[in-house]
Amino acid sequence: QVQLVESGGGLVQAGGSLRLSCAASGYIFGGNIMGWYRQAPGKQRELVAALSPGGVTNYADSVKGRFTISRDNAKNTVYLQMSSLEPEDTAVYYCYVMVRKADYWGRGTQVTVSS
Repeated sequence: QVQLVESGGGLVQAGGSLRLSCAASGYIFGGNIMGWYRQAPGKQRELVAALSPGGVTNYADSVKGRFTISRDNAKNTVYLQMSSLEPEDTAVYYCYVMVRKADYWGRGTQVTVSS
């Protein structure tokens, strides 16, 4: 069964950095588009970053230059390195993967950025 487990969230001051991890299992890692989404209270979920099997990335305009998505195939893990964090980045961050036309989501990890 496909399973995604996020970790690495927490409380950080504005301007600080944080690295999120997504441990994947239940499918052959490396051949699927994976991404990070986030959702703040009262707001809709939005795409933060995506990574294709070939290494092509896509970022939301609000995080370009500050966030970096990457993967480690040996560890079956996708990362989101976040730098220069802003209070507007506060949200629950979710890992995502599509496997055989089905969507799978992690349980989410909270990121809170204080002013």
